[in-house]
Amino acid sequence: MRTALAYTSARFVLFLIALVALYFAGARGLLLAALALLVSGIASFVLLSRQRDRMSGALTSRLRGVRSRTGELRTRLDEGTRAEDED
Repeated sequence: MRTALAYTSARFVLFLIALVALYFAGARGLLLAALALLVSGIASFVLLSRQRDRMSGALTSRLRGVRSRTGELRTRLDEGTRAEDED
């Protein structure tokens, strides 16, 4: 969870930096927002690759844990169903 929050915060900071830089460069309105999104997206792709990989790894391991617990629950439910069917 911390890794996702850190990555999202860093992307937001990059967006704000791009927004301010483009504002001082003369962009205004919808063009400013669109260019800031484009510039910050490209910058985050390049600059935040390590954080993105770390976040991806954390999410993947968390999902594996959820899947294993889901498998255990499914097994218990199947055993309970079989026990009911036998009665």
